[in-house]
Amino acid sequence: MSDRPIKLLLIDQDPIFRLGLQVALEAIPNLVAIALVETDTVALQILAEIAQKDPNQLNMVVLEFGNGRSTTSQQLGLQFCRQLRALYPNLPILLLSSVQKQGLLLAAKSVGVNGYCPKGTPLSELVAAIQEVANGGSYWFGDAEAIIIPNSPLPSRDAINRISPHSPLPFSKLRNNLRLSGNTDIDATLAAVTAQLQVPGLPVLDRAILAGRRRELLAARWLLNRLLVSSQERQEEIPIADEPPLTPSLGSAIQQRQSVSPLLSPGTLQSVLFASCVTKLQFPLKNVTDIPLEIDIFREDKKRELLYLILQKLAQQLDELRASHIEINQLYEVKNILTRDLWQVAVTDFFGKFSRIQIGNQNIEIVNLLLQNIEVVQRDILNKIPLICELYSYLIFQIELNIDNTSYSVVSAESKSQALMILENLLIQVANGVVQPLLNYLADVEEIKQNFYGQQLISTREIEKFRNNLSWKYRLRNYINEPKAVFESRYELFVIAPRGIANTSVYAPRNQELVRLSNIPLVVTLLLEFSDAIAPRLKSLLSFLGSGIVFILTQIIGRGLGLIGRGILQGIGSVSSVEKNFRRNSDRPK
Repeated sequence: MSDRPIKLLLIDQDPIFRLGLQVALEAIPNLVAIALVETDTVALQILAEIAQKDPNQLNMVVLEFGNGRSTTSQQLGLQFCRQLRALYPNLPILLLSSVQKQGLLLAAKSVGVNGYCPKGTPLSELVAAIQEVANGGSYWFGDAEAIIIPNSPLPSRDAINRISPHSPLPFSKLRNNLRLSGNTDIDATLAAVTAQLQVPGLPVLDRAILAGRRRELLAARWLLNRLLVSSQERQEEIPIADEPPLTPSLGSAIQQRQSVSPLLSPGTLQSVLFASCVTKLQFPLKNVTDIPLEIDIFREDKKRELLYLILQKLAQQLDELRASHIEINQLYEVKNILTRDLWQVAVTDFFGKFSRIQIGNQNIEIVNLLLQNIEVVQRDILNKIPLICELYSYLIFQIELNIDNTSYSVVSAESKSQALMILENLLIQVANGVVQPLLNYLADVEEIKQNFYGQQLISTREIEKFRNNLSWKYRLRNYINEPKAVFESRYELFVIAPRGIANTSVYAPRNQELVRLSNIPLVVTLLLEFSDAIAPRLKSLLSFLGSGIVFILTQIIGRGLGLIGRGILQGIGSVSSVEKNFRRNSDRPK
C-alpha cells in the first residue's frame, strides 16, 4: 500500500456499525473515514460538495444496501449504486453488506460495484479488500467472482498440476468460512457472558455459573480453531497471549486482535476500549438504580444516539490533545475546560447548530438557549465527574490506572475493565449535562416531547414530578450523599450493565476534599463519625439490656406465671375431686 492515505465515505443505516467501523479503522495507517452517513441522499450531497471543492479528497465509497434485509431496500441500494456509477464513473465502490444472495451480488457487479465483503469479515481481510478496490482492482470475498459469474470455465489439468504444494486444499475456504462463522457466534456469546460477569453485586452462584460458561466457550473456540485450521495455517499463526482476545469482526464493533507486546500504541489502546464501549451501548439503557438521571426522560433510541455522539466527540478530543503534544501535568489544569468543550460540542451536534423552535410568538435557537446554562451544568454535573484525568492519562500517555488502591498495568484486563467503567460514567454524566438545560427551559414544549421523550414521561404532571425528583437528588447529593462518599473515600460511578444503567463505587483517596467540607456537609461527616464511634458501645449496651430483659421475662415473670398457672390448675383439680366424693357419698343407700 502506498503512503497516500485512502479516504473513505461510509454509508450505512446502522449507527452502531458505522461507529464500530470508524473506531476500528482509526488504528489502521493510511485509512481515513472522512464521513459516515446514514442515507443515500446525504451521501450524494457530500459527494457533490467534494466534487466541487477537491475531487482528490475522496478515494472510494463503502456502502450497505439500505438496511440489508428487506427486498425493497436491496433494490433501492442497487439503484443507488447505478446512480453513483453514472455520476462518478471512476469512483471505486465496495459493498460491505449482510447480503449474501448470489443473484443480488451478480446484479451489484453488473451495475458497477468493484468489490464485496460480508459484514463479519475479519478486519485484516477487509483492509486488504479496501486497498485492492481503492487501487483500481476488484475484490469479492471468498473468490466470489468465480462463484457468481455464470459459465466460468473449469480449470485445466495443467493448471491443476501447477498448484504448488503449499496451495490451500480444495475445501480450505469452506473450512475457513465455517471457522470464522463459528468464532463469530462464540465471540458474541463470550462478550455477553464477560459483560454479565462485570455487573456489580452479582450473586456468588450466578458468578460461578457464568465463569464456568465462559471457560466452556473459551475451550470451544480453541477446539474449533484446532479442528478447522490446517497444519500449515497453524504453523503460520502468530503466537498470542494465553487467553486470546476476541476474533475481530465488524458485526460486534470490531476489536483488533493484538499480539503479545509490552505496550499497545495509544491509538490501538483507545480503539480497543472504545470498541468495547460501543458493544456495551447495545445493551438496554433503562436506569435500574434508585437515583434519577436526567437522560431517563429520553426514549432509549435517543439515549443511545446521544451517548454514541459523545463517544465520537471524545475520540476527536483525544486526537486533538495528542496532536497538541500536551504534557501530562497540564491535563489537571485543563480538566474543566475539556469537559466543558465536550459538553458544548455534544449539545451543538445533538440538537443541531441552527435548529429552532417556535414558542408562542418567539422563534428560539435551541442550541444558543441551552449553551447559556453552562455555569449551572458545570457546577452541578461536569465538575463532579470523577477520574477524568486518570482516564485521559491512560489513553494518551499509557499511564497505569490506580483504582481501588491497586495499580493496574496498561495492557491488563483489569485495567481495561476499570477504564471502561470510568469511560461509561463520563458518557452518562455528560449526557445528563446535555439534557439538564433542556429540562430547565424547554421541558414541556410539545415538539421537544414528541422528538425526544419516552411515553412514560410525556404528560405535564409526570414531567414536573420528574423534575422535582431531580431537584431532590441534587439536594441529597450535595448535603448527604457526596459528603458521605468523601468521608468513605469512594466515588460513585454509573456503568452500562446487561440489564441497564447500574451504579457502583470505587475507592479513591479524597482527604483534600474532606478538609474543605463546611456547614451541612461537615455536620453530616461529624454525625457519621459520631455514629461510628458510639455504635459499638451502644450495640454492647443494647445487647446487655436485651439480655437483662430476656432474663426478666423468662426467668422471673415467666416462672412466676408458670407457678400461678400450675396452682390454678391444681386448685381446679382439687375442687373436681371433692365434688366427685360428695356425689359418691350422696348416692349411697342409707
